[in-house]
Amino acid sequence: MTKTVILLRAINAGVPLKMDALRAIASDCGYANPRTYIASGNLLIDTDEDEAAIRANLGAALERHVGAPVGLLVRTADELDAVLAADPFPDAPGNRAMVLFLDSPPTRADIDAAKHRTNEEIALGARHLYLHFPEGQGTSRLSLPLWKIGTARNVNTVTKLATMAREA
Repeated sequence: MTKTVILLRAINAGVPLKMDALRAIASDCGYANPRTYIASGNLLIDTDEDEAAIRANLGAALERHVGAPVGLLVRTADELDAVLAADPFPDAPGNRAMVLFLDSPPTRADIDAAKHRTNEEIALGARHLYLHFPEGQGTSRLSLPLWKIGTARNVNTVTKLATMAREA
């Protein structure tokens, strides 16, 4: 079975979902060892399903539960390890660096579409963007069109999820 991390988009920021309910839904879908990390839609499972099957099965179950589509970004434990290994901002504090997870590879045009950029740094990843907020995200006015289709986690959270996936 593959250790898989599922990042739900807009959970508890727009779509309320308790983490015990999320674990139960994942279990009902047949996923092994469902566990969550913090109340922001981070789910870890063990499964033989591929990304498309997870999106279809878990996505349909979540939609039935919350009454609306829920965006799912799926990564294996190995993919999360690769995200961290390629981090272009390794010296940035983990709470000031983020990964914006996407379904498909971003382009330079996606970075060029950023508005209100001051000293924020942005770098391309395989299916994600790396972001560094030297002054903290709370003071940044950075606007990226990709915010609407992806989901972001700070590097501290990505590191914890990768660690949890390896330990399980």
